[in-house]
Amino acid sequence: MPSSVIASFNYDKKNSKLEIRFVSGLKYSYFDVPVNIYEGMRRSRSKGTYFNQKIKDKYNFERMS
Repeated sequence: MPSSVIASFNYDKKNSKLEIRFVSGLKYSYFDVPVNIYEGMRRSRSKGTYFNQKIKDKYNFERMS
């Protein structure tokens, strides 16, 4: 289901890194994200809500250029 907040996301299982590109164009990498959190986001009907509840302010991150 399309999101009004999240344009795309990708998970690097080897490094437990979740990369998210927001509709605004900003991209972030979130570190040490368990695979079950990624799977939950993938299955979620509302990506933005899931992100706010399960990822935002819970994992270290950095803004990508």
